[in-house]
Amino acid sequence: MAEALGVDLGTVQGRESGRRPLAKMKAGAFLDLKRRLLALGANHTALALLDAAMDADRIIEATLAPPERSDPHPLAEWVHTRDTAHMIAWAVNGTPPPALRGRSPSRRGPVAPAPLMGAQARDSFFANLGDAVEAAAQGGDSQALLRRQALYLTSYDRSPEANTWAAHALHIRRAIATAQGGSPRWAEARYTATALARRGDPIPLLDFIDRSMADDDAAEAANLNYWAYWVGALREPQANDHFMADRALTGWDPVTLLRGLARGFEESPGYVDLYAHSLWALLTAHTWLPQASPALARSLAGRVARILDAGVISPRSRRELGAVHYVLRDQPH
Repeated sequence: MAEALGVDLGTVQGRESGRRPLAKMKAGAFLDLKRRLLALGANHTALALLDAAMDADRIIEATLAPPERSDPHPLAEWVHTRDTAHMIAWAVNGTPPPALRGRSPSRRGPVAPAPLMGAQARDSFFANLGDAVEAAAQGGDSQALLRRQALYLTSYDRSPEANTWAAHALHIRRAIATAQGGSPRWAEARYTATALARRGDPIPLLDFIDRSMADDDAAEAANLNYWAYWVGALREPQANDHFMADRALTGWDPVTLLRGLARGFEESPGYVDLYAHSLWALLTAHTWLPQASPALARSLAGRVARILDAGVISPRSRRELGAVHYVLRDQPH
């Protein structure tokens, strides 16, 4: 590997072990490395996740050593994506990103099999996230992005102590889980409801769908725009939540969003009602989607049928998934 890349052995070992973080490379050298790895036959999926991994490193580093008050936290600077969140989850609880499960080969030498943080660093990470949430709570809407993204990441903490703190922090925000579309608090309400669902409390998410999305055009558009960004259909980085206000649903590929929702529909059973409503809204807005990707439509129809048969969804989700299945099921082979 060192010979193929034109570097010394210590450089490769340093990159593999983390002693020479890729984030410290010059931008041009990093681009050259990615292109060289691609030419050498590196896995495309893994290469595509390097940027998200570096974003995760930056968030973790800044959280472990909080920046001075005058310097913004990375969680306050841009809206992070699903790939970045999955990388952070890999580091704090050892759950590999879905895109990499079964793909990582055994590594050589004295290198950890996964980027799992030690217990002390993990405890510090979550404690500092909690401090960030509480400090941002005093900042009003100007700190909403930091507050909601830090709060969401605390839901990855599986310790018994975290359950008590996070449950309290989330439940005191349950009232905002009915914010209206177009409200500055709508995105925070969505994050709060999904984080509570992750911790086993589905009721706020069901209430959010019923009271803060359904029959609200601004909220339905905001939800689809956010999903498009989360799953990579909207590729441009976003510094704030303003992109969610686009009711014309421009700037992202509907087929890519359908594919992302279809994949997440099976990977994230705790959010099945949110996925169900979002699929229904997407297919309502773009009725041509099944014809654009018949194979995807047929595969998704099978997944929807299994969820309907299982019967573990709300009455609204059953109605909406029934409509989704009707649209998807008759695609030609």
